[in-house]
Order: sequence, then C-alpha cells, then structure tokens
Amino acid sequence: MENKILIVDDAIFMRMMIKEALSKSGYENLVEASDGEEAYNMFKDEMPDLTLLDITMPKKDGLEVLKEIKMLDSNAKVVMCSAIGQENMIVEAIKLGALDFIVKPFKTETLFKVVNNALK
Repeated sequence: MENKILIVDDAIFMRMMIKEALSKSGYENLVEASDGEEAYNMFKDEMPDLTLLDITMPKKDGLEVLKEIKMLDSNAKVVMCSAIGQENMIVEAIKLGALDFIVKPFKTETLFKVVNNALK
C-alpha cells in the first residue's frame, strides 16, 4: 500500500512492533521518529498520510506535537497511541483534532482496523 505512515514512539521496541504489524498488513512506506521534536521535523519533511503519535515522549509530548502538526496541516490525519491510564490526555487529543486513539498494549487487528479507518 502506498500510504506513507509516520510512526512516533520513544520506545524502539514499540516502533518495531508497529512497523512489523503494518508491514505484515501490506503497508510498506513507513517512517519513524523517536521523540516529539524529531516527529514534528519528520512530519514537515515527509508529509505522511497518517501519523501514529505516542503521547508520552521526551523533548515534546504527543499533545504538543499534535498541536504543531495541526497548525502546519489542519487536514493531517493523526492517531494517538497511549498507555492505559492516560484517558484525560486522549480526550484532550481528540479535542485538538486527533482522529482516533489506540491504547497500548494493543492487538495487531486493532491497529490495522484503526489505521484502515483513518486512511479511508
């Protein structure tokens, strides 16, 4: 599938898990960022079709990056990834324009469903 997806998470194992799951589902155009600052710069450079954005990260958190991405491109498609217990931040992210969210740990089927819905 030709859609470009930016995977943002400070945990390398989580980026690897997401990348592997998406690759197995047919997504091949995948780029990664390991912190909020890198995520914003990567978004500007790559202009992905979808960004999977972790909430808790060093340098800039996911909510700050979401705001910056939306200022740059109000139509940007962003799905937030959060750990259990971050419900308040998820609500805030939806208010800021996130399309959806995935709670970690998640099942591959859930990830695939959310990504497919976001890219429709």
